Amino acid sequence: MDKIFMMLALRQAKIASKADEVPVGAVIVKNNEVIAKAHNLKEKKNCANFHAEMVAIERAAKKLNNWYLEDCELYVTLEPCVMCAGAIVNSRLKSVYFGAYDNKAGAAVSLYNIFSDKRLNHTVEFLGGIMEEECALLLSDFFKKKRKERN
Repeated sequence: MDKIFMMLALRQAKIASKADEVPVGAVIVKNNEVIAKAHNLKEKKNCANFHAEMVAIERAAKKLNNWYLEDCELYVTLEPCVMCAGAIVNSRLKSVYFGAYDNKAGAAVSLYNIFSDKRLNHTVEFLGGIMEEECALLLSDFFKKKRKERN
């Protein structure tokens, strides 16, 4: 199932790329059913808060009419940043599965270990590297294109 849900997150990331957004996509699942899907909307909304994870969390909470997402799982194409990791902990998501690691901003394992920090009020199960190559390639292709446009 992990691969199926990550493929749905990748589909969201591709939508983001076509809209000239950094290609990150996310889906939230409860009982093996997708309850929310999202992609980055920072450019469209002109606001740094609109990461795919943040948008998906908001949509899932709205669908469930509850901000506690303790029985839900998040699939995201890129390791969450500090902002998103904080929102994941605060919304009490059960687990996070991500594709590419983010050596510059990753808050699950790359730079910080927010999900497993026992000092916080909630810990989150996580697993990285799901469809890592596909997720990383989408990002690197996007940024190569951006660099060419600037030159």
